[in-house]
Amino acid sequence: MYDLIIVGAGPAGATAALYAHRLGLKSLLLDKAVFPRDKTCGDALSGKTVKVLRELSLIKEVEELDGSHINRITFGSPSHSQFDIKLDSGINAKHITKGYVIPRKIFDNFLFQKAKDICDNRQGFKVREILFDGKQINGIRGVDLDGNEESFYAPIVMGCDGPNSIVARKLALYEMDMKNTGIAIRCYYEGVKGLTDQIELHYVNEVKPGYFWLFPAGSDRANIGLGLSKHDAKKEDRTLPEILMQITKSKYFRDRFANARPLERPIGWNLPLGSIKRKNYGNGYMLLGDAAGLVDPFTGEGIGNAMVAAKYATMIAQKAIRSGNFSSEVFQEYDYLLWEELGGELGTSTKLQKLARSSFLLNFVIDRAQRNYDVQEIISGMLSNQDARGALSNPMFYFKILFS
Repeated sequence: MYDLIIVGAGPAGATAALYAHRLGLKSLLLDKAVFPRDKTCGDALSGKTVKVLRELSLIKEVEELDGSHINRITFGSPSHSQFDIKLDSGINAKHITKGYVIPRKIFDNFLFQKAKDICDNRQGFKVREILFDGKQINGIRGVDLDGNEESFYAPIVMGCDGPNSIVARKLALYEMDMKNTGIAIRCYYEGVKGLTDQIELHYVNEVKPGYFWLFPAGSDRANIGLGLSKHDAKKEDRTLPEILMQITKSKYFRDRFANARPLERPIGWNLPLGSIKRKNYGNGYMLLGDAAGLVDPFTGEGIGNAMVAAKYATMIAQKAIRSGNFSSEVFQEYDYLLWEELGGELGTSTKLQKLARSSFLLNFVIDRAQRNYDVQEIISGMLSNQDARGALSNPMFYFKILFS
């Protein structure tokens, strides 16, 4: 009998196991994969991720992993004007001073090994059913790599198992919302020019509305890819790999890819966007990370939000264990804490995503930001600072852009 069963051992699940151990909870960590395993992603670790890693006393070890240290975020417009947000200066210096890009095969395995040291775990285990005692969850049933069926018991189940979460499906919570689900593809390259200490997000005409990313990923690797809403992708007569190839061969980027070669075929995946609020809790369960639909609508970042969710979920799990109350009313506090932390940011990113549908507005805003430090600070603040997240609803934001 465990205090909680964590389904999925990616960043959300492994982080939940680490926080649970700190709180004295006995957890079981399950994953259908065997680590190390790849995970299709942009691989960027945001300021929220860094903050959680510091809380868990892991940041020094993460800095030694094979990847890249990031000090700047570059935003590019459809007309190819661009500006940089420096992480160690201005408004960001109070919140985000450094980021990282570490391939998920490396980062996720690092977190899993840390969690493996402090909790029971099963790799290669596929959850098939959620078990109930009346209306109350009391465990899971699944099969191991050899097809042997096993059941494990706990009054709390955490669904940390990604956008196609089996936990969400079995609890009848899964719904593919085309307008609020993104689709992205990733491809590792080597030999791309101009990679230093920056991650780049380019809102180019070839993938409108959407964005092209270009991240250094260590060892002369680049993680490149593109993302757009599933609704818009369905309208395309080009495949996403074809669009990606068009961008790398376009006039603006072809010199940077002149001597580059792909290390794999482009790989795609779904991104359940935080542009809507999905149900993430109930009697005896909580959903975390992609399973809860917490991907940033503007940047596509999800690791940091998943790790923040893990922190709050374990706090509420401890309360439930201490009180012996595993009802929906108890786990409602998880939803409140999570959206109190992330709701403003996700709301701003949703507005920015809508702005990104207009090439004219993107060109206008990024051109102004390129020339005006105040506009840079406002945009930077919206991405990192609670006080600045209302800027898109503030007429002064547009006044400063118009008259800068």
